[in-house]
Amino acid sequence: MSRPAGRRTPHSHRRTQIEGDPVTHPTARLRRYSTLVVLAGILLTTGCRGGESTAGSDGGGSAIPDNSAIVNAVQSDPALAGQVPAAIKGKGTLSVGSNVQSPPNNFYGADGKKAVGFEVDLITAAAKKLGLDVAYSDMSFDSLITSLQTGRIDATIAGMNDTKERQQKIDFVDYFTSGITMMVAKGNPEKIHTVDDLCGKAIAVVTGTSQQEFAKSQSATCTAAGKPALTITDTSSDAQNQQQLRSGRIAVILNDLPSAAYISRTAGDGKFFETVDQAPLNGGPYGIGLAKDNKALTDALQKALQSLVDDGTYTKILAAWQITSGALQKVTVNAG
Repeated sequence: MSRPAGRRTPHSHRRTQIEGDPVTHPTARLRRYSTLVVLAGILLTTGCRGGESTAGSDGGGSAIPDNSAIVNAVQSDPALAGQVPAAIKGKGTLSVGSNVQSPPNNFYGADGKKAVGFEVDLITAAAKKLGLDVAYSDMSFDSLITSLQTGRIDATIAGMNDTKERQQKIDFVDYFTSGITMMVAKGNPEKIHTVDDLCGKAIAVVTGTSQQEFAKSQSATCTAAGKPALTITDTSSDAQNQQQLRSGRIAVILNDLPSAAYISRTAGDGKFFETVDQAPLNGGPYGIGLAKDNKALTDALQKALQSLVDDGTYTKILAAWQITSGALQKVTVNAG
């Protein structure tokens, strides 16, 4: 992310269920409630065919696909598994941190406990290539880099843009390409058509994300041109932003392309939101974040993901989530 009352503390987190892993910290009820508010709208279309393709989507299909057969078919590659650092190989588990609140990247399923999404599928499949299980932790977005640096987690996958600034702190294995998209209320009542139309408008972003930095920059651009500044609301989740947009407190949400397209297509059966028909802003890759002193794991994950691209698993996962427009053919390191 492309990520104030109710905001979680920078180090609050919990383990969440993935591939049968039990939830060990069943707290953070506010986060779960906010996610389920979004999920309620998404589930209105579960099991139905999608409507017209939105920007960044690729046609019909269930809102929440079951990719277990695709992921479970992945076999461990002994050569790649042999490259996993001994400390991680010994525990047999890849500790992954994410900010579980952003469909279709990562969010909670119908039970409010199991993390689902294309990023969940990808990291689970990549870990299987390396002979590892995944232990998934739900954390605030702005704590992920620090958690990597301190060794609290081995990797993070959270729609995090691979940028030069972030590369000074961590390394990235790039797995998808995206950009910032403007999401508005259905019918676009505020007539937002270009980024220049944001001047003087109230917008919402998630704290610590590229969208937040872009909003600040655009606000400065507006004032330099003699136009009103943006009124920027920073929140801890997409769900909070959607509630503000539906209530009319803001005019625009800045979000990543896949999330904006997915939510617009599914929330309220497609009746709540729409994306502005404009090329994504500040496009670039998403990256799996890894500590700079963990080059062996970075190399192993890059090769594991490239193997998934080569054998077609990667494309199958993205196709199920209707986001093949952001697919990569070559998995790179620090290409942002």
